[in-house]
Amino acid sequence: MSEPTTGPTAGLRALKKRRTREKISHEATRLFLERGFDKVTIADVAAAAQVAKMTVTNYFPRKEDLALDMADVFVGMPAATVRDRAPGESALAALRRAFLAAAAEHDPVIGFSGLPFARMITDSPALVARLREFHDAREKALARALAEETGVPPDDIRPRVAATLLGGVHRLLFEETLRLTLDGRDNDEIARIVTDQARTAFAALEPSLADYAVRPAV
Repeated sequence: MSEPTTGPTAGLRALKKRRTREKISHEATRLFLERGFDKVTIADVAAAAQVAKMTVTNYFPRKEDLALDMADVFVGMPAATVRDRAPGESALAALRRAFLAAAAEHDPVIGFSGLPFARMITDSPALVARLREFHDAREKALARALAEETGVPPDDIRPRVAATLLGGVHRLLFEETLRLTLDGRDNDEIARIVTDQARTAFAALEPSLADYAVRPAV
């Protein structure tokens, strides 16, 4: 008889998996910060988390994803913001609003990582390269969302141009947040600076995108 896939058993199984993933991620981050990303192996992480090496790779197929474990949220957040925008709100306005809110909350997804973590990323060419891949994936996800929301084919140029511009602003602001962190600024000061920068950057896109992808009023 097969095990039930719903009910209490399935819930406990999902909880166990989540806790295992969190433990692996926690131990990996601790080791990376102590030794540096490039000096830690998958075997080291498995030993610290008291799991098999294969268990680590089942949850995190690439070593870089152990350090950048919020990748799904990072990649999908702009697209989700566009899909959830209010009636009468443009994609540009929604993304600006969401970014300013994230800056006020010191959200790690937009770069508020703390000095040790920021150093870990920038000291590792592998992590820098992987982060660049996430930025590229985020722009593609945003382009798909814009195409869906404006009712055009996925290969239409307009959503891709808009996603490149909007994604470029997000990438620049992320890099600024990282740079300010490495400079030793505290989160409150970083938030003030990137908030001003965000207002300037998003305003520069208004001539071309202020009326683009506006959700119809109900």
